[in-house]
Amino acid sequence: MSPAPVMVRFRDTVKTFPGTHGEIRAVDGVSLDVHEGEVFGVIGYSGAGKSTLVRLINALEPVTSGQVVVDGVEVAGRPESELRRVRAGIGMIFQQFNLLSSRTVAGNVGYPLAVARWSRARRRARVAELLEFVGLSDKARQFPSQLSGGQKQRVGIARALATNPRLLLADEATSALDPETTQDVLDLLRRVNGELGVTVVVITHEMDVVKHLCDRVAVMEDGKVVELGEVYDVFSRPRHRATRRFVGSALRDRPSPGALERLRHRHPGRVVTVAVQEDGASSTDLTRALREHAVDGTIIYGGITEIAERPFGSLTLELEGDHGDVQAFIADLSRTTSVLDLGTAAAPIADPDATDLR
Repeated sequence: MSPAPVMVRFRDTVKTFPGTHGEIRAVDGVSLDVHEGEVFGVIGYSGAGKSTLVRLINALEPVTSGQVVVDGVEVAGRPESELRRVRAGIGMIFQQFNLLSSRTVAGNVGYPLAVARWSRARRRARVAELLEFVGLSDKARQFPSQLSGGQKQRVGIARALATNPRLLLADEATSALDPETTQDVLDLLRRVNGELGVTVVVITHEMDVVKHLCDRVAVMEDGKVVELGEVYDVFSRPRHRATRRFVGSALRDRPSPGALERLRHRHPGRVVTVAVQEDGASSTDLTRALREHAVDGTIIYGGITEIAERPFGSLTLELEGDHGDVQAFIADLSRTTSVLDLGTAAAPIADPDATDLR
């Protein structure tokens, strides 16, 4: 099956800013495609360059070098009059909502339509349609100060959709929300994508956002894309340190160095961490290996969650038995799944991906 057409294309894209000690490369040679109809995540810690990247899409920041193509239009070097036409097909939602406090909910949603000179009747009909879609029909005459954070973001989403954009940019759109409200907003964005066919680019530093919402993800660090691919593949088999930090902070399935040290003192046997993935083979093989080898295994830590609606996580076990039997068990299980040997209290082995984030 051939991939969908490209909605956004970056090719060797660079964005620099002047700094006290020389040039700062906020975006450093990025090349990637966002396909029509997908939810694409860009994740990175503060200063990674992700927000600058999204501002290149709607040309709020000019490209220093390289290409940015949006819906077939090269935006670099375009005059402002042409960029306005490109931006008309792009909706934007923000972390702090950016609502007009002097306008009602209906007035905020209808504002882009007034700027676009839609007739009053068309505006009224479109605003009613959008408020029903986001579940705020009963709030049309209220002002932003009367709304909760989640309701404000729903207004922001409705406003971003007002002119029927083909592309929606969400820059840290859930960072100011509590977890329950965040889930509601993510569910709404998934509806925007699934029911309206809008391509969504999500900028975030929260892996929970990516794992619940996105189809593919780019991980950024120091202005570069360090990993790129399907969400499940990237996070179930992370290659880069930054990706492993996100996995560790979100899944909480592997013990931190301090927790591992405490576990070793309470459990003197061999400690190993076994990956658990979607096909169920890893957990099945673990049960089989414990049955076939003269080894006792006790789960002492772990966690399993869903990434892109597919289960993933790990279990940390204490293994007790003769050294040769334990070695044979690890070798057997390693043939079908990832097994990390963490040693014993007497002979500890460090977890190379350990983080003190938890």
